[in-house]
Amino acid sequence: MSVIHKAAAAAVTAGLAAMAGLVMTPAAGATARAPSSFIGHFHKLRTVGSTVPRNGDINPYGTVVIRRSIGRLRRGDVLISNFNDKANLQGTGTTIVEVSPRGRLTTFARITASGLPGACPGGVGLTTALAVTRGWVIVGSLPTSDGMSPTARAGCLIVLDSRGRVRETFAGHGINGPWDMTALTTGSSTDLFVTNVLNGTVAASPAVVHRGTVLRLTLGFPAGQPPALLAVTTIGSGFAERTDPAALVVGPTGVGLGAGGTLYVADSVRNRITAIPAATSRSTSAGTGTTLTSGGALSTPLGLIIAPDGDVLTVNAGNGEIVETTPGGVQVATRQLDSSGTPPGAGALFGLADRPGGRGVYYVDDATNTLRLLH
Repeated sequence: MSVIHKAAAAAVTAGLAAMAGLVMTPAAGATARAPSSFIGHFHKLRTVGSTVPRNGDINPYGTVVIRRSIGRLRRGDVLISNFNDKANLQGTGTTIVEVSPRGRLTTFARITASGLPGACPGGVGLTTALAVTRGWVIVGSLPTSDGMSPTARAGCLIVLDSRGRVRETFAGHGINGPWDMTALTTGSSTDLFVTNVLNGTVAASPAVVHRGTVLRLTLGFPAGQPPALLAVTTIGSGFAERTDPAALVVGPTGVGLGAGGTLYVADSVRNRITAIPAATSRSTSAGTGTTLTSGGALSTPLGLIIAPDGDVLTVNAGNGEIVETTPGGVQVATRQLDSSGTPPGAGALFGLADRPGGRGVYYVDDATNTLRLLH
């Protein structure tokens, strides 16, 4: 979503590298007796490595830690999808990179429109929607032809095997600008929870429309075959979305599955986190759900994950902070992750993932095209 500020990249990197001993600040709603926090244990920032592959793709978005080694997927490495090409055109990035904990960068996949085995309206522009399940990698595509919102197309979900080869696509069925995603594997199936941001957005540009959705896609895994799409259910609807000259599109972004099957959604336009109950089993839409928290330290929340302690972690485009919120709606802690731009942040934060063993939080910095670690 961010636009890369290349001129400031070197200065930003130097400034962040110099930061140490970060001080936790109480967020809105926190008190002197507020609950303990997950990110309260972390006080350092470190650049892990570059996210720019040989073809020059930039603007890292999706971020996921590999939990099991298979094929070219190495346990503990971080997969990252790139949204922009080397000319900084949004919705034209075609690469997924793999970064080791020590910063070694390899290209896991480079996807071409001509190499797609099925429909993907508009081509390839990889988004934050990125997941790994049962050795399969699934990534969202919201493509443009020139980096501008008038040419944005519905896109698809692209399925790759563990060696980075595209095997199939999922399109239609309500998939329309897949923007972010989380996955839950149980038994013999996997549920994907996908936000969509293009339902009437381009036609109404630049006005806000309330047609953003959250879909639950249920996948089966036939022996020796790519995943099969078994069912699609709309579990969230009515989210605000709009085009943006600097961010391409703003709408429901990060999603994370919490206790009891509650799905938390970063409602970016309305500056809040909402909760959709019974997301794993419901058969109807919950609308936008109930508001978990709004305002306070939130400032256009984008990426979202669930911390090991069950709290909700979100990163903000507007202030460069990560915010931790309890399932009870209390913002208990913040950390400054990025200070580029005016105001700080400038849309530089997007994907994030928890480091195995509860030892920190990985996040991508779009301003410097790097994977970083709060630890």
